[in-house]
Amino acid sequence: MSATLYYFYDPMCSWCWGFKPTWTQLCEQLPEHVAIEYVAGGLAPDSDQPMSEDMQLKLPMTWQQIQRQLGAEFNFDFWRDCQPRRSTYPACRAVIAAGLQGQLEVMINAVQRGYYLRALNPSNLDMLEQMAQEIGLDVAQFKTDMAGERVEQLFQAQLQLTSRMPVQGFPSLVLRVGNQVRPIALNYTDATAMQQQILAFCAD
Repeated sequence: MSATLYYFYDPMCSWCWGFKPTWTQLCEQLPEHVAIEYVAGGLAPDSDQPMSEDMQLKLPMTWQQIQRQLGAEFNFDFWRDCQPRRSTYPACRAVIAAGLQGQLEVMINAVQRGYYLRALNPSNLDMLEQMAQEIGLDVAQFKTDMAGERVEQLFQAQLQLTSRMPVQGFPSLVLRVGNQVRPIALNYTDATAMQQQILAFCAD
């Protein structure tokens, strides 16, 4: 029976960045009858306000924790060189807009690498437009889509799907087989453990 694996993420979620190598391995291990659907869950709404001092202290500590536990690389110059905002919705829309040009996964990677390795701020539209240009998108179309109703409608639909599914945070995996929906227990370091869960649920 065909199945859909929903990957609930935010391109500016540091745990999603830490999960990336194992997620890539899992995707390579899935059988063809399991379709993958990316769902931008949206960590933080639009805001022009600077990130709170408390959050600016907390997030670098989270990065350090992920670095220790998972070996993910981070460029901490971001906290010195950028004015962080608690606003990830623009990056979510950018991924959806890139998806309209067939480059969704490429844009997720561009945002993550820009944020975590290059100390760029994906909360800023000019940085997202720079990333769109770097990955070869039609930038004029990208700008139009970012400001248009279609991307907003798609994003709102993804936010609503996230609210209806058994999602506790990002990243999250949920498998749909027929009318049955089941969460997949995350394993940040072992793709095979998740693959086995998925295959077992598909076989039920």
